[in-house]
Amino acid sequence: MDAFSVSIANGLRESKMKPARMCIIAGCYACFQFAMPVIGWVLVRTLVGIFDELKIIVPWVGFVLLIYIGSKMIIDTVKEIKLKKVVTEDNPTFREETVTDFKFRKITAYTLIVQGIATSIDALSVGFTLSEYHTVAALLSALLIAIVTFVICMFGLKLGKTIGNGLGKYSGFLGGAILIGIGIEILLKGLLG
Repeated sequence: MDAFSVSIANGLRESKMKPARMCIIAGCYACFQFAMPVIGWVLVRTLVGIFDELKIIVPWVGFVLLIYIGSKMIIDTVKEIKLKKVVTEDNPTFREETVTDFKFRKITAYTLIVQGIATSIDALSVGFTLSEYHTVAALLSALLIAIVTFVICMFGLKLGKTIGNGLGKYSGFLGGAILIGIGIEILLKGLLG
């Protein structure tokens, strides 16, 4: 659900996203959601002593990464709105679409990887619970998680694009707030759960 929420935020941020790009983004989240349970499974089966140490830092990593990305999204939106105002005041004939598609509207590969890690890091603990599974069963479980993640992320991206087109230039604020909210939720779940 974290990946779904981040997908909505990305759809809000990049509301003119093409289907191929949507597949790449959803595929990235699916890959991370596949990899983290497998890594957790391997850790428990090979390095059991490290398990307790990792459990403590996992929510903090997700929290810090999502707060950073969400804050950056809000700051970029403020910069974009200021740029749009300057461009349209200095040159009233300048087309608004040109400014809206400014380079920081696109989700970079770096941002996508950080989001993938942040939204899937808690899936390490899923791998810890798979420790009794044999290799094939653990891999099939992780594959099922990846498929479900891909499908719901595609839906989240589509939903975000639809909402983003309606919100226009303010969609970045909502997207950033969603990411910050998810970061706080991951931290609270980790500390309280």
